[in-house]
Amino acid sequence: MSDDLIRLTATEAVAGLRSRQISPLDLIDAAARRIAAVEPAVNALPTLCLDRARDHAKRLMAGQLREAEDEAGWLAGLPVVIKDLADVAGVRTTYGSPLFRDHVPATSHPLVERIERKGGVVIAKSNTPEFGAGGNTFNEVFGRTLNPWNTALTCGGSTGGGAVAVATGEAWLAHGSDHGGSLRGPATLCSVVGMRPSPGRVTRGTSNNLFSPLSVQGPMARNVPDLALFLDTMAGLCPLDPLTFDAPAHPFSAAVAEARPPRRVAFTANYGGALPVDRETREICARAVRAFEQAGCSVEEACPELGPVEDIFLALRAQHFVVDRELQIAAHRDRIKPDIIWNTEHGLAQTPSRLAWAERARAALYRRFAAFFGTYDILVTPGAATPAWDVALRARDEIDGVKLTNYIAGSALTSAITLTSCPAVSVPCGFDRHGRPVGLQIIAPARGEAQALAAARVFEQIAGLDRLLPIDPRAGTVPA
Repeated sequence: MSDDLIRLTATEAVAGLRSRQISPLDLIDAAARRIAAVEPAVNALPTLCLDRARDHAKRLMAGQLREAEDEAGWLAGLPVVIKDLADVAGVRTTYGSPLFRDHVPATSHPLVERIERKGGVVIAKSNTPEFGAGGNTFNEVFGRTLNPWNTALTCGGSTGGGAVAVATGEAWLAHGSDHGGSLRGPATLCSVVGMRPSPGRVTRGTSNNLFSPLSVQGPMARNVPDLALFLDTMAGLCPLDPLTFDAPAHPFSAAVAEARPPRRVAFTANYGGALPVDRETREICARAVRAFEQAGCSVEEACPELGPVEDIFLALRAQHFVVDRELQIAAHRDRIKPDIIWNTEHGLAQTPSRLAWAERARAALYRRFAAFFGTYDILVTPGAATPAWDVALRARDEIDGVKLTNYIAGSALTSAITLTSCPAVSVPCGFDRHGRPVGLQIIAPARGEAQALAAARVFEQIAGLDRLLPIDPRAGTVPA
């Protein structure tokens, strides 16, 4: 029974909960057994809160806490995991930092409150790099999270624990966040689906960078219908976040159920050579995107001009770090990892003129993408520049023969889209010759989440890779 339940999709599990064929306690117990079985091999969920989850489940089963039962995104008692950057009341929340090793918040993050109001039951906190900074999930509090397709490899970052939990069946849905690719990258490397929504679609609640569109919260799942369900759970106006707006009248789940192929699909493997991408990854993605032609779509090689996106992102990200980390570094420099110090000090050294240049360049980039979407319905790129690499490495140092100058340089495929405020979905598209997952990034116009999700679902139904999940962790070696 446990194995059967963890193999249900989130959508199937919620249907069973609504019909009372299964109970939230059944699912919590199934998840607990699966976690006990696979967690030693992957280290994805270092903090469990199963007693708290069972108390919540019992209240739901008693008819309490069900005021959102008729709203889109109702989860009906489905267990979920929350990234260890978001507070859950009464549950150890470390942000992956030794500074907060023993931190137990008294109140939950506004998004966690929304998820619980919509019937989600929190069973665990998922591992993340320190303060979410980095494309490999490791920290001094909990150690490294391993890729279940090959445990010698990274799962990506920074929502690495969430991606692994979903891929292995420890959970049906995972919450995450995305600044330069922290939902999309791990989804690609672990062969699950993850979405970076448009800024304002999902509350960021307690962020000090409330007026910056760079970092967002979002969902991760095993398939696109489940992803849409969890986005419905998360989306909507929040008085604590000035960028948020109302959830759509037509739910994302309905848009996916009614999904029709896009008319014109643009594909680029590396923006005409502007960004380094592994050769085999380029080839796999170029073949995979042709699946849209089977659905009657026109697929063309085309892309907007990127311009100096890496410099733009570095400048704006560095300012973001100044807001978040300047005071912590001043007080605790010796206890914060070097990458965060480097990012913050880069920001402190910038001139106002440099920031003004970055803002002008970002505005021009947005206008180029808006014009591009006047011709094409979606833009498709690889979801990551390379498949997963050695988990012992802090970050990639080279891609396709190009030396990388900093720890975030390998994420340009995703950080470029961050700058445009466009929503993007990562969806699995195949495996390289070493069996490492490869994925596509499907990008739609700003606030076009329904469009991106529908296109991702069309592709997913043809590719069928979601049917490989959940998987048992596999030991392996690092490819030469």
